Amino acid sequence: MHSILLVDDEPDILAAWRLILEGEGYAVGCASNGAEAIACTASHVPDLIITDWMMPVMDGAELCRRLKAMPQLAGVPVLIHSAVAPPDGEAKNWTASLRKPVGTALFLTTVTQLCKHRH
Repeated sequence: MHSILLVDDEPDILAAWRLILEGEGYAVGCASNGAEAIACTASHVPDLIITDWMMPVMDGAELCRRLKAMPQLAGVPVLIHSAVAPPDGEAKNWTASLRKPVGTALFLTTVTQLCKHRH
């Protein structure tokens, strides 16, 4: 079973995607910002991290930078799931991105592909 860490400051979005992903057989953890996500990875390295871009405390850009700087997490694929597209000019510290709102089929196909790359 693949494990996924969902990171978003909107509780409704976390709850909805967690339900959908668990229904597909994934083990899902949740965090409401990048700082919580980093704390979650201390006890368990997920197979995939799905994060929003715009969040309080630590945003998606900073989370991606920190993940790439941590040897145990640098190889974990990161999916940006945000209403705001990540800027092209920045160093691309993520694997893929999807703009909200995204259909369930495309979201799950992307998740499946990213999890396959992990193993």
